[in-house]
Amino acid sequence: MGDFHIYATLAIIAVTIIGYVSERFSVEAVAVGSLAMLLVLFSAFPYTSIDGVAFRPEELIAGFANPALATVLALLIVGQGLFATDAMDRPARIAARLGGRSGMGAMTVTLLAAAALSAFLNNTPVVVIFIPVLTVLAAQRNFAASRALMPLSFLSILGGMTTLIGSSTNLLAAGVAERLGVTIGFFDITVPALAVAGAGAIYVLFIMPRFLTGKGGQRTRTQPGDGMQYIGEIAIGSGHPFLGMASRAGLFAGLKDLTPRLIIRRGLSFYPPFEDMVISQGDRLVVTGTRRAFMQALAGGSAATAGKAPDGVESPRTPGPAYHVAEAVVTPGSRHAGRTVRNAGIASTHGVDLLGVQRRSRMGRSPLADIRLEPGDTLLVGADEEHLRTMRDSHDLLVLEWSAEAVPQRRKAWIAILLFVAVVTAAASGYVPIVAAAIIGAAGMIATGCLTMQQAARAFDKQIYLLAGASIAAAIALERTGGAWLLADTAVAALDGHSPLLLLSGFFLLVALMTNVLSNNATAVLFTPIAVDIANATGIPPQAFVAAVIIAANASFATPVGYQTNMLVMGPGSYRFADFVKAGGPLVLVVWLAFTAVASWYYDM
Repeated sequence: MGDFHIYATLAIIAVTIIGYVSERFSVEAVAVGSLAMLLVLFSAFPYTSIDGVAFRPEELIAGFANPALATVLALLIVGQGLFATDAMDRPARIAARLGGRSGMGAMTVTLLAAAALSAFLNNTPVVVIFIPVLTVLAAQRNFAASRALMPLSFLSILGGMTTLIGSSTNLLAAGVAERLGVTIGFFDITVPALAVAGAGAIYVLFIMPRFLTGKGGQRTRTQPGDGMQYIGEIAIGSGHPFLGMASRAGLFAGLKDLTPRLIIRRGLSFYPPFEDMVISQGDRLVVTGTRRAFMQALAGGSAATAGKAPDGVESPRTPGPAYHVAEAVVTPGSRHAGRTVRNAGIASTHGVDLLGVQRRSRMGRSPLADIRLEPGDTLLVGADEEHLRTMRDSHDLLVLEWSAEAVPQRRKAWIAILLFVAVVTAAASGYVPIVAAAIIGAAGMIATGCLTMQQAARAFDKQIYLLAGASIAAAIALERTGGAWLLADTAVAALDGHSPLLLLSGFFLLVALMTNVLSNNATAVLFTPIAVDIANATGIPPQAFVAAVIIAANASFATPVGYQTNMLVMGPGSYRFADFVKAGGPLVLVVWLAFTAVASWYYDM
């Protein structure tokens, strides 16, 4: 009966992988179907091990409470907090300057820095650090973030395999080996691992980008319509950031991406070029800019929303975390059509702030209030999510809900950075479990207002949750039924009688393939005793086989469930299961061939 459970489990795993790769069904559907088949198998045909321990079907559900999965989901929320506060904007600009003018150069410098850090820090928090940096960098340099995020995960894994503390996998394997009498020092695996990492890095940086289509990843930072020009108006009240700004050569450089078209001062209109002018309290600046420019002005407190100062002049205020900017189109037959902005009463009717207007016809140089709206005009409006939802029933304005985007909470960027640093430091030090640090950090992002509960809920990726939970269930079933041991014994028996190098190389390939089905930590713990036994039986140095287990168990490139950093980048990069097979599968082979080549020299085989 035991053989039946082993082969049935292997068949379910095979069908599941085919379902993921074929993409005929959604990842969520395949994951739920896989879990359901395993539950049916062990419910209809109960399994009891040789030592009499019964395997309960409900144990398969334990994967959804796995600490690694909880860590990934919590870190996604922490990363979203960095996005929502624009905390990574400055680091991205520094990386961009270091990499020169080309997007490829900036991306390469950033990726190599992540790989180097991963050798001395756990690679999971390193990936969390660099996901927002690379995503912002991609938006600034106009390349798809999907071309950088999978390389980030792979290079952090390659960097993490070069020292004993670079990955939890290394420490687990070394701990098991030490109990068996084989000691692995801090740098004992560094030379062969560096050679493997170097070969892998060449593939990741120069060959793998051809396998990445670049379809995903941009949508998290850019919105359709970002290039459209809106005309808006900024009132200069007391304490305004633009107050006292002087023109130079007829321009106001401090306005950045906003272009002044008109300054209204005490009823008088001044047109460009603005010679020897200083922005004063009470001025009204008519400006044009993209949606992104207006959002940056809102984040910096230089664009007015609702509210009146004591002097009667509209005063800028920094919107809260629930404040979103969206686009709304004036519909045919709208009561606002034909009216000026002043008389349309959009703010009082809909409870939103009118930030700008994008005209179907030519934009003139007139105050925002005097613009006469026409059907088809696009309005840039700001409001909290509740007011935007109430506009769905409006027949006067068609809200483009996909365009809604939260205004960055820049004033809380330092809070988000402190929380993030605390999470990474606590996790890297080992004094606090990484799962505890990540969940506390996610809660801190919400408690301090860096994120709303709705934004945190959107950061929760149900695809990753179902995919990882179902995959852990399959791994549990494979281990408990003895399927993993059967695969290992079969492969080792097939290599019996061959040369030591071929035996080591074949063993490495087996572990590298298994780590993409089981978790890397489970693979390391499972195969380290087998490696020591083979070494003792053949007279090959056990350090060579333990190094093979450590490096091969880290070769989790061919599936998103192979390692948690792959799951971390799957959502932000908009990757499919097949993307990892197509781009990561060849990397597994590169790592295998590189290890085989260096092992023959380093271990004198």
